[in-house]
Amino acid sequence: MSRHLLQTLERRLPVLVVTPLFALSLFFVYGFILWTIYISFTRSGVMPNYDLTGLQQYERLWATPRWSVALANLGIFSALFIGISMAIGVLLAILLDQRVRAEGVIRTIYLYPMALSFIVTGTVWKWLLNPGLGLERLVREAGWTDFTFDWLVNPDRAIYTVVIAAVWQSSGYAMALFLAGLRSVDDEVLKAAAIDGAGLMRTYTSIILPILRPVFLSTVIILAHLAIKSFDLVVALTGGGPGYATDMPATFMYAFAFQRSELGVAAASAVIMLMTIVAIIVPYLYSELRGTRG
Repeated sequence: MSRHLLQTLERRLPVLVVTPLFALSLFFVYGFILWTIYISFTRSGVMPNYDLTGLQQYERLWATPRWSVALANLGIFSALFIGISMAIGVLLAILLDQRVRAEGVIRTIYLYPMALSFIVTGTVWKWLLNPGLGLERLVREAGWTDFTFDWLVNPDRAIYTVVIAAVWQSSGYAMALFLAGLRSVDDEVLKAAAIDGAGLMRTYTSIILPILRPVFLSTVIILAHLAIKSFDLVVALTGGGPGYATDMPATFMYAFAFQRSELGVAAASAVIMLMTIVAIIVPYLYSELRGTRG
């Protein structure tokens, strides 16, 4: 084998190694996305049917009461999950930014839940919030026999148990993002604020936090992405119940695809979820690219 051929092979080897994986990724990710979009315009039921029927499945989807419940739950869950997680994350990040003595321990404690899967988190909180096993029983055995905490089995409040579990798992991640942002602020800014007589509260609210707008945006995008895709946490914690009181678009899609054999409706719901994620991510990417070019 000539030296020129060896040099050519060395240059092309990374491409040869990566190309099959790249092709498989294109097929199994974007190929199936396109397939799902196509199926959403067909009369598919138990099995795929490739006869196009226009927007029939989307009309059926929006006429389904369960889909309305799933969207309402997503709105409640997203607003509370994102808002509370960010509030806790900011407060914890500001606390740790004061160089407290036990910073490493506190940071580890609040980051530990992120090491757990949502299945584990849902299972643990299902035990804790079970009226017969967890918090309610513990408080009653402590002497408060009239104490009631039945949110897990209450259709009107069950969605808030999902919020509690999700906030517990993700607020530490938000804290890490904000802490990294705080640590990147130039010390000269803090010194200038101190010279001007600004107190600690005013320094953070008027100077530092406005500087962290990109961190706030990134955190919102990440948490919103987690909220829209919520599936395993809901399945492990409530199973979508009681009834379908805690149904989310992801659990709705799974139920209609694999339990009710309505593949077309499930595909339509998946396309709506995809459009929602794209509507969130594209403006973020646009702002990032515009900032980079600027």
